[in-house]
Amino acid sequence: MGQKILGETAYARLQDIPVSVDIVNVFRLSEFLPGVARDFIETDAKIFWAQLGLQSQEAEELLRATGRNHIVMNRCIKREYNRLVKEID
Repeated sequence: MGQKILGETAYARLQDIPVSVDIVNVFRLSEFLPGVARDFIETDAKIFWAQLGLQSQEAEELLRATGRNHIVMNRCIKREYNRLVKEID
């Protein structure tokens, strides 16, 4: 909490981040996604992204119930970026 890692400040909770966040990129076991979703809901973050192999129906339902519909689960952000760049070329 508040420690520096590779020169960047680490925060214990999403709500503690003092700037606006575009993407919350989650690398936690699927069982933790509902808790991360609850924290996400208390922020102004725009996109909830759970990495490849991670998904939770409960987390999705929590997010959608509050109108947070920018949800990605079970996808690798790097793979998706590479796929989209290939489509543009």
